[in-house]
Amino acid sequence: MPLNAGENVFHEQSCEWGNANEWIWEGFKIYWRVLGIRENPPVVFVHGFGASSSHWRNNAKAFENAGYCVYALDLIGFGRSSQPGPKQIRKLDNFFWSKQLIAFLKEVVESDKCGKAVLVGNSLGSLVAITASVFCPKYIAAVVAAPLPDPAFMQRFSYPQTRFFLRLRNLFLTIFFNLLPLELLVPFIVKTGIIKKGLQAAYCKTINTDKELQILVSAPAKRSTAARALRAMCIGMSDRPKIHTAPALLDSLSNRARHLPILLVWGSQDRLVPLFVGQKIVNQYSWLKLFVIEKTGHCLHDESWREFNQLVLDWLKLNLET
Repeated sequence: MPLNAGENVFHEQSCEWGNANEWIWEGFKIYWRVLGIRENPPVVFVHGFGASSSHWRNNAKAFENAGYCVYALDLIGFGRSSQPGPKQIRKLDNFFWSKQLIAFLKEVVESDKCGKAVLVGNSLGSLVAITASVFCPKYIAAVVAAPLPDPAFMQRFSYPQTRFFLRLRNLFLTIFFNLLPLELLVPFIVKTGIIKKGLQAAYCKTINTDKELQILVSAPAKRSTAARALRAMCIGMSDRPKIHTAPALLDSLSNRARHLPILLVWGSQDRLVPLFVGQKIVNQYSWLKLFVIEKTGHCLHDESWREFNQLVLDWLKLNLET
């Protein structure tokens, strides 16, 4: 079922891979794609902040050719999916998106029938995939996090965790983000080209000639509901409980008798989440594997897609039983 014409501000581009579908979850419209034979082992791509399922334009076919059924969805607030604000949903965070992803695995991918899925995430999508693997491991065979961001990795101070302090902090953050004029800031960022400069920061090579990439990132930001969704994300990601941060999630996975296969992939020139963050993670969690793709930025799956596809497919062959 296609989205309403008023909501669809995308243009037809070659990045529109696979068969497009719409799924309703918790009253929200979710846009998703599929490519391949449904009976094949499932792999689900989870995009990063500001992106969508279109961002896997250079990956889907390679995984289909390798014998997977390839899925990707637009997380709520992004792409063509619903963009609710605090009044509709209060907040959007990685735990909420993980619930969306788990429901997708159960209801759309039908992991109960088709088997556990491989989750491949970029940036925020990696955090969502890791979160889902903690709270519903029965649907997940392995996770590829390319890369894995979380401000909690860089937190130097341990803030009080008393109920009073947390309520006070969350109240302050909610008031701040509700007063922030995002309805003015978001259109300004799109119209002045700031969004293009921000996108360039996620790539090592120039994106000046990649009009397709610029459209797939800027189009969702042009929707009338984009600002309110961003507000819900700001509130949600800033007042998360500690148990929903990446370090706590990895601690939970570390304490399990059998470790889930998790691969970290980093671009050597990642300016948004520098490589030393990935190195810090594997130093603390030695059971994780880290691979680095040279001369590549934050969106390594798109910028160096040939190397990324081969690396991940080779790793899956070694780490998953047939």
